[in-house]
Amino acid sequence: MSAGEDESLSPETQQAKINEVRKSLWPLSGKLAIYCSDGCIARYLRARNWNTKKATKMLKASLKWRSEYMPEEIRWDDVAAEAETGKIYRSAYKDKHGRPVLVMRPRCQNTKSIKGQIKYLVYCMENAILNLGEEQEQMVWLIDFHGFSLSNVSLKVTKETAHVLQNHYPERLGVAILYDAPKIFEPFWKMAKPFLEPKTANKVKFVYSDDPNTNKIMDELFDMGMVESAFSGKDGEDFDINKYATRMRKDDEKLPFVWRTHHSLISPPPVSTAANPTSSDSDPEALDMIEEKAVISSDEDKDTRYY
Repeated sequence: MSAGEDESLSPETQQAKINEVRKSLWPLSGKLAIYCSDGCIARYLRARNWNTKKATKMLKASLKWRSEYMPEEIRWDDVAAEAETGKIYRSAYKDKHGRPVLVMRPRCQNTKSIKGQIKYLVYCMENAILNLGEEQEQMVWLIDFHGFSLSNVSLKVTKETAHVLQNHYPERLGVAILYDAPKIFEPFWKMAKPFLEPKTANKVKFVYSDDPNTNKIMDELFDMGMVESAFSGKDGEDFDINKYATRMRKDDEKLPFVWRTHHSLISPPPVSTAANPTSSDSDPEALDMIEEKAVISSDEDKDTRYY
């Protein structure tokens, strides 16, 4: 949990708020029920400063998005064309806190399809979540700006990226390190920053290879012997799409098994807190929409996983 508002709430109060949000969502089944674990609901609550009404509204929007976009169904072969230059990839190492690391290399952008780029980003997010360390909920982004030009980025893609990450993957980013960002990036950053919530923007750290002070951030977070040379680490191996594809396909094979392992975690809210459909805290229209989309047969459940 993050410092500040979490520390001001007792564990009992936090659990009560989680139960209140769950009460407003029930009944759910299949993938959506699995998604709404206590940890998931807590992340939405933290993203909305533990305001249950705001967190519920945010989570309902995510459930609608997940039921339509089906991010857990994306597989490597669906996004391989976007991935072939290594513009985003999950490193084989984790940081010192056990968080998976997504490396991003803007200079390696290889398509102009906003839809395709977002789909690959979502796949990478889902894969990083699959590979979270024990007791970890967040990941690290390492952004390599070597060879960067403004033609490598799009404000539209950046806006859509911010929307998806902040609204559907709240509290998943631990820190984003922008490494050796050039002066020409500053105007773009000024335009892009307003798309970010202050809490997210505060997680962005600028690190420069010629600045010992900022490099301390890297030393504190990583075993530099495992980090790519682009970030002043000692790993000089180039990205190999064939090796990476093999890794991702192996991860894809884990998804059904991971879901089955955690299937027993699905449980209804306590009977004493059963949802009241006439409650002013509920949004009947939105809840009806979620219930309709949440009815998933046991045959479809075979391909789901715990989130």
